[in-house]
Amino acid sequence: MIQYALKCAEGHCFDSWFQSASAFDKLAAAGMVTCAVCGSTKVEKAIMTPRVRPARSAASQVGEPAPEPTPQVETPVPAPSLSEPAGEAEQALAEMRRKVEANSDYVGDKFVSEARAMHLGDAPERSIYGEAKPDEAKALIEEGVPVMPLPFMPNRKTN
Repeated sequence: MIQYALKCAEGHCFDSWFQSASAFDKLAAAGMVTCAVCGSTKVEKAIMTPRVRPARSAASQVGEPAPEPTPQVETPVPAPSLSEPAGEAEQALAEMRRKVEANSDYVGDKFVSEARAMHLGDAPERSIYGEAKPDEAKALIEEGVPVMPLPFMPNRKTN
């Protein structure tokens, strides 16, 4: 297995694993390597830093004791904040979530009954969001109730 740093024509950088160098070449030529962010098939290898282990010194191979290894001091890389969206897609998703939560009522597990009641005219129409099991959501769609799955889970209040 080999890991490559990749870059698409739009400038998005990402990593991916391949069985071999020739496997990457074959998949890339067939258009089967796509950008993880935008889906572009124009992907090429980016410049990478090789991972090379230091070789043993020649003296230690002849029977002399090996010199004490010098401690490697790694410069700490600031960890990304997990509470903040990292890429463009995550930022767009976070913005969508803010708009849905600001402009809709959360009805929780009563979503199916509320959506059905609004569709039948038994309840005033308003924007709602909540939770539904897949079979319940499918039944709403089959009844002609205009619903759409959201690409995120609602925030749940915890004690």
